[in-house]
Amino acid sequence: MIELDDRLSALRARARAWSEDLRAIALDLDRDPATIERVLDLPAIEHIGLFQYPPRFQPGPLVLGGHRFHGDSAVEHVVFFEELARGDVGAMMAAPGAPMAGPLVALLGDEAQQESFFGRLRARPTWTFLALTEPATGSDPAAMETRLRPDGDRFLLTGAKRYVGNATRAGPGVVFARTGPGPLGLCAVLVEGGDPGFTATPLPTLGLRGAVLSAISLDSVELGPERLLGRHLSPARRGTWSWVRIFNRLRPAVAAMGLGIARAAHEYIGDHRRALSAAERTRFDELARRIDAVRQLTLHAAVAVDANPADGHLASAAKVRSAALAEEVTRAALDFFGAGARFDHPLLDKLARDARGVEFMEGAGNVQKLGVYHHLARGRTHHG
Repeated sequence: MIELDDRLSALRARARAWSEDLRAIALDLDRDPATIERVLDLPAIEHIGLFQYPPRFQPGPLVLGGHRFHGDSAVEHVVFFEELARGDVGAMMAAPGAPMAGPLVALLGDEAQQESFFGRLRARPTWTFLALTEPATGSDPAAMETRLRPDGDRFLLTGAKRYVGNATRAGPGVVFARTGPGPLGLCAVLVEGGDPGFTATPLPTLGLRGAVLSAISLDSVELGPERLLGRHLSPARRGTWSWVRIFNRLRPAVAAMGLGIARAAHEYIGDHRRALSAAERTRFDELARRIDAVRQLTLHAAVAVDANPADGHLASAAKVRSAALAEEVTRAALDFFGAGARFDHPLLDKLARDARGVEFMEGAGNVQKLGVYHHLARGRTHHG
């Protein structure tokens, strides 16, 4: 069992208090994603961004009870994001900042690229995006069709991406593309939402509406060499190597979001169904045990990734279990309120819709299971 120490307990308590602000805007944001632009001064929204920048680009750490937090560990992210997702995962995903692009720029960007990217985010609320998934091939890098090809002293980026959060309102973003076959042919480039040839179109979604998931069209977007991330690194360290490490690091936080949704639904039952039958109490308590078990798995995954960013098998397992848990608990919560629950309890309806979206965040369950399998297969090979 992993127990939170005083430091992490202080972070959890502050995030839990801030989560109430997100809960208050959840339904408004679900109806109108532009609501986020009117609440940028909420502490939760401001500090989501703080936890996405390298410490040297932060205006200062979050200080709680004498403890300093830079948001530079996966464990801190798990504790912080579970609580905020309990408030509203849609508001988390709608917040300006660099939840996915930022870690990649911090890992691959040279000094000038990092100064430009994070300097803009620090100067004013700015949305960013990361585009990997494609309409026909999903998030499989081996099948990626988006291409970056040289054109004189410039490059042309052509292709299409799908399910990209915040792309319609973003400034800078990162797009994955191919320069050639194999793992060394994968690259990441900096793209601006206003670049000629870049078009972002919102997609209709049932859940996670605050993030305005979008489709991106890239029609010969012209990029200078300064837009290529990892130019100062060897090809082996700027392609698949970076992609694997970044998503390993992000995955426990995604699992924490599923946990937060499950907790919100479970707490809703406790708050609005005070009298439970014996069978209902048994079911309610079992859901609580499952939430606790997945939290432990997620914390262990975060510890493993902090120790070794290449070790992502527990993070994959946590993501799978968390996505399933979020759907299980939200559906069970609706059952506790009977027929018409989606109409009579709009927050529960929203939680159930958002829960389904967790399955598709940062790789669907089958992709994560393959990651676990490959880890186990390598273990058997090494010990066989």
